[in-house]
Amino acid sequence: MLQSEYPPDEQTDLIARAAWYYYVAANNQERTGEILGINRTKVTRLLSQARELGLVKISIEHRLTAMFEIEETIRRHYGLDFCIATPPLADTLPPEPDRGGSDFVARLIESRNELARRAVGIVGASYLRKRLEAKEDLCIGVAWGRTLAAMADQLSGVSGSALKFVSLMGSLTRTAAANPFEVVHRLAARTGGEAHFLPVPYIANSVSDRKVLLSQQSVQESLALARAADFYVISVGECDEGSLLSQRGLISREELSSVKAAGAVCDTIGKFFDASGNLIDTELNDRTLAIDLADLRSHEVILLCAGLSKRQAVKGLLNSEIVDGLVIDGDVAKLLADDIRDGGKGPGPKGVRP
Repeated sequence: MLQSEYPPDEQTDLIARAAWYYYVAANNQERTGEILGINRTKVTRLLSQARELGLVKISIEHRLTAMFEIEETIRRHYGLDFCIATPPLADTLPPEPDRGGSDFVARLIESRNELARRAVGIVGASYLRKRLEAKEDLCIGVAWGRTLAAMADQLSGVSGSALKFVSLMGSLTRTAAANPFEVVHRLAARTGGEAHFLPVPYIANSVSDRKVLLSQQSVQESLALARAADFYVISVGECDEGSLLSQRGLISREELSSVKAAGAVCDTIGKFFDASGNLIDTELNDRTLAIDLADLRSHEVILLCAGLSKRQAVKGLLNSEIVDGLVIDGDVAKLLADDIRDGGKGPGPKGVRP
C-alpha cells in the first residue's frame, strides 16, 4: 500500500470517507477532492486503496440471459451442481486479421486468453468469497495454473486466521509464476489464513524417487491436510505445446508426445485423461507428487477453465466425473454447449455413468 502522511486509523477513515462521497453520494473525483481538501490524484489513490482493503466491493449482478441456457445445458449434461459462464469476449475483440503474420495472431490469441483468465478469475474469486464468508474455518485444497493465480489476485474483502489453503500437488517448480505454492501463498496473504504446500517437485525423476519423496514426514503431513480439505479448486491443462506444463519445461517434448500418443487430451493434479475421461496408461501418472485420483473423487471439486484452447481438455475432464462445479470462459462454454447439442450423452452425476 502507498505510504501515507496520516496515522493508520486516520488514513483508513480518510479512505472510507473518499469511498462514501464517491460511490454513495455520487460525487465525481474532483468534487470528492474538494470536500476532503485533497487533489484528484489523491482521491484516485484512496479509491484504489478502498477496493484493496475490501471497504468497497464492486460486482456486476446482472447475468446475461443468453448464457442461462448454455450454463444449464452444460450443467445437466455433465451432472454438475452448478455451472457459471462469464460473458463471452468474442464480440469485444477485434476481428482476426486477413493478414499481418502469425506472430500478430498469436499475440491476439494470448491477449484474448489473458482477458478470459481474468474474467474467470473474477467470477471464481466471487464464488470463493461467498464460501469463505459462510464458514470461518475452511480448509481448501488448491491446484495450480494461470487461471487460479488470476482468481487469487481478484480475491479481496475476506479475512480469517482460521482459514487454510493447501496445495494438492508438488510445489517446487523452476518458476513461481503460477505454481501451487505461489497460488496458496497469494490466497493466504489476501485472507490472513495459513498456506500449506508440498515441499517436493511436481514430477519425480522416477517412480522410486517419488516413493522416497512421499515417505518424508513433512510431505505426509501436507497430504493428510489436503485429504481433509473441505473442497478442492482445480484447473485443467491441454496436452499440447501451448500448455503450461510444456511452456514451463515440466515435461519434456518426448513425454508430451508419449501422453498424446496414448490418447491424453488433458491433465489436472498430475493426472492425464483421454477424451472419454479415462486415466491413460502412462508412467507420468505414477511420477507426479500429488493427491490420488481417489481423493479427487471423494471431494467436492470446483473447476476453473479459461481459454479457447481448453475446449477438448475441459470436455475430457468433465467426462472423468470428478468435477462438481464449473466456472468457465463464456466463449468456451458456447462451444461446449454446441458440442453437446451435436450429440452424445454426458456422464451423469459424479461417479455414476449412464
